[in-house]
Amino acid sequence: MSKFPKFLIAATATLAIAAPAVAGKLNLGREATPQEVAGWDIDVRPDGQGLPKGKGTAEQGEKIFLEQCSSCHGDFGEGKDRWPVLSGGHGTLKADRPEKTIGSFWPYPSTTFDYIRRAMPFGNAQSLKPDEIYALTAFLLNMNEIIKDPKFELNESNFATIKMPNAGAFYDDDRETSEKQFWKKNVCMKDCKPKVEVTGRAQVLDVTPDSKTGPRVD
Repeated sequence: MSKFPKFLIAATATLAIAAPAVAGKLNLGREATPQEVAGWDIDVRPDGQGLPKGKGTAEQGEKIFLEQCSSCHGDFGEGKDRWPVLSGGHGTLKADRPEKTIGSFWPYPSTTFDYIRRAMPFGNAQSLKPDEIYALTAFLLNMNEIIKDPKFELNESNFATIKMPNAGAFYDDDRETSEKQFWKKNVCMKDCKPKVEVTGRAQVLDVTPDSKTGPRVD
């Protein structure tokens, strides 16, 4: 049995927990080189910051899309099986079954470029050259009728001028004010009601919205 006083053990443990973390080198590994940092620093912002030099048209992007993307997303961006739908969906955001595609929902074209550059094609991410990514982005924007001319050359200089249809529909989270009346300082966590009753069951209620645009679940 240890003869070390128990109160000293407890005091030492308390100090270890309460002590603030001190910034400093841990002598593990090495610092990343500028080339390694550049390999990770590939994000593209809505104002165009981070875009690489390059160019491409929708005509050029169509061939790349059919060869490397259509097996999952379909020839027209309609999506196969459970792979994401990339085009269409205009005017559906208020419907029972909204289709959130590049053209109907996304606020900035930079999201398209950034995602393709970072993660596509599936299974071979970051294999595309800048010109190919510009061409694919132009093709997807053309397929969503945002870029009208398939021969329009998309590049780092004019990229930020492209405006998306739903860009103005986004707003800051305002729940702190709009839902404040629902907030309670003392929230009931136990025995909140004298009696708990089941008022309905999903099988009877038919939780799937009844509309002409989607199948009804019975």
